Amino acid sequence: MIKADTGAVVANIPGQKRNHGVALAPAAHRGFITDGGDATVTIFDLRTNQVLGKVKVLEDADGIAYDAVTDKVLLVCGDASAMVVLSPGVDPINGKPDAVIDLGGKPESFIVDGHGKAYVDLEDKDAIAVVDLKTQKVEARWPTTPGGSPVGLAIDGAHRRLFIGCRKPQNMVVMDCDTGKVLGVTPIGRGVDACGFDDGFGFASCGDGTLSVVGEDAPGHFATVQSVATRPGARTSAVDPLTHTVYLPTAEFFPAEGKARPKAKPGTFMIVKVGRAS
Repeated sequence: MIKADTGAVVANIPGQKRNHGVALAPAAHRGFITDGGDATVTIFDLRTNQVLGKVKVLEDADGIAYDAVTDKVLLVCGDASAMVVLSPGVDPINGKPDAVIDLGGKPESFIVDGHGKAYVDLEDKDAIAVVDLKTQKVEARWPTTPGGSPVGLAIDGAHRRLFIGCRKPQNMVVMDCDTGKVLGVTPIGRGVDACGFDDGFGFASCGDGTLSVVGEDAPGHFATVQSVATRPGARTSAVDPLTHTVYLPTAEFFPAEGKARPKAKPGTFMIVKVGRAS
């Protein structure tokens, strides 16, 4: 955990094997970290940053978020093709999930809309699953064609649009949140893993060391308006809507061996900041 303005380390939350995402439930004073290495969620205290325990979930625990509408912590598990629902006050030692929702495909990430729905990208189905969080059921699956292998997802809540980062081909698809209609498609960088949205622009962070910025350059028409050089491997990201800053973690890497992912060099972890030109 670091300070956004200075980069100073505030706390270290230990104990994960292969962590993926973090969600905060402020009213419960708790944070939740998915661990795909042992199919658990680590729970920590937001006031002390101390680990409270782990809750067993399902295989390949990945994206996670807190939904204020239902007061639930949601996470997706890729190999289990499921969304897991947790109560923020779950017993961190002996607790169990409230529910498991079958998604009908392997999820990579998801977004909640603040109105009781979640949108989940199904990487192996080239589709977005629409989940009603109140009934805890999938109510629709919308194809992302002409984008395939969707992995990144962001939402423009005001205009009810999804920004979907796809790997095959390397496109960002813009979709209507209410109908599933594809509104636009535009090329992005190689190896996208995460997307964000802020102040009219969609962002796709890509492993090739680029941040693709997508905007509506004409009414109803979307295009990649800028490709910002970041660092190789900077494929995950988060956007601060207060400062309009994008944060991208990465490291320096050893040369890749065959098809295996390149290994990070010890002590080279870094966070790349991308802001607006003044």
